[in-house]
Amino acid sequence: MIRAALAAAAAADPRDVPVGAVVFDASGREIARASNAREALGDPTAHAEVLALRAAARVLGDGWRLEGATLAVTLEPCTMCAGALVLSRVRRLVFGAWEPKTGAVGSLWDVVRDRRLNHRPEVRGGVLEPECAAVLDAFFRSHRI
Repeated sequence: MIRAALAAAAAADPRDVPVGAVVFDASGREIARASNAREALGDPTAHAEVLALRAAARVLGDGWRLEGATLAVTLEPCTMCAGALVLSRVRRLVFGAWEPKTGAVGSLWDVVRDRRLNHRPEVRGGVLEPECAAVLDAFFRSHRI
């Protein structure tokens, strides 16, 4: 699943941070993928996770609930994205690299496991972390020159 997210990240507009997200249905079939598009769309909410969740809801066509779905993403989700996956009722989150500055799934905050919420997805972080981190490191290195 993370390899599919890495492929989505590779397809990102070169101006955008290369984060990829893929939604799989309960049977493991890919139903939507996206990469960050904040720069490309001029939209501060165009994170890969949000775009993939929106596309998955359109594909399923039965409302906003993505019960049974898994979201795979190359980077630990931020607060906005963590909230979106909780609200969409995603069953499981799998992510690659940890994000100590803005991560909201254990690094800085832990939105998805807050006991006050009525839905808490399963989480597995650090999957293919070195590969996911390398993509981001290469992007930021090339943009600092």
